[in-house]
Amino acid sequence: MYKIAVLYICTGDYVIFWKEFYDSFQKYFLPKSWKDYFVFTDAMDLYAQDYKNVHKVNQKNLGWPGNTLKRFQIFRKIEEKLSAFDYIYFFNSNLICQEVITEDEFLPRENQNLVVVKHPGWVNDIRLFYTYERNRKSKAYIPYNKGEYYVCGGVNGGRAKDYIRLINDLEKAIDTDLQKGIIARYHDESHLNKYILERNDVRVLEPSYCYPENYDIPYPRKILLLDKSRYFDVDKLKHNKKSLLKSIQSYGMTFVRRAASKLLRKR
Repeated sequence: MYKIAVLYICTGDYVIFWKEFYDSFQKYFLPKSWKDYFVFTDAMDLYAQDYKNVHKVNQKNLGWPGNTLKRFQIFRKIEEKLSAFDYIYFFNSNLICQEVITEDEFLPRENQNLVVVKHPGWVNDIRLFYTYERNRKSKAYIPYNKGEYYVCGGVNGGRAKDYIRLINDLEKAIDTDLQKGIIARYHDESHLNKYILERNDVRVLEPSYCYPENYDIPYPRKILLLDKSRYFDVDKLKHNKKSLLKSIQSYGMTFVRRAASKLLRKR
């Protein structure tokens, strides 16, 4: 039986997702393994906090984008505990496991050390349109002629020693950027994409394992990504100004991008 460490951040409003996350992952995720959940939260009380496999770690709410940008710094607080596990996985708070996910389909294979998931919003695009960090001064920089796929930041993991190394390396990369006054385009996700670039020891999974509930893509829904806007005001949380014009522009650019990708692939 493998020992799996599950890393989970739910500060502020995000604590609302924890109960359904825990219950679904206990039921369906890696059923032949023992799972310990490390829950970083500012909540006074937490569902299942007295369970043997739930470890509540007090964590101040760093706001936006601190909770995602400082993710690896947060994880480093329990680095010594994590070294006792076989595998470590991080999951976004608003995920639900919907069907059995076996060890064989989700753990690194013999010649692999890390596991990532293709981003469902970019899975059919060509590298020209991937939203990599393009600032040459950033540690997350990827040139336009590099990269085979774009992966999401919400699901990743691997063998314990390799993931602990990832935690330390990405914390250093992000801190180096911050010292220069740089924040990568998509924060930890941008740095993760740079970290796995051109590595041959990474298992890349299809977007079934981070499937947005309002999407319709040709993959089975194994881990569902809940729409946060149904639970709280995401724009307010991220200090975004709602704009109909911006929404229309975003939709239009997505349509143009996907149409261009189809045409270029046919050539």
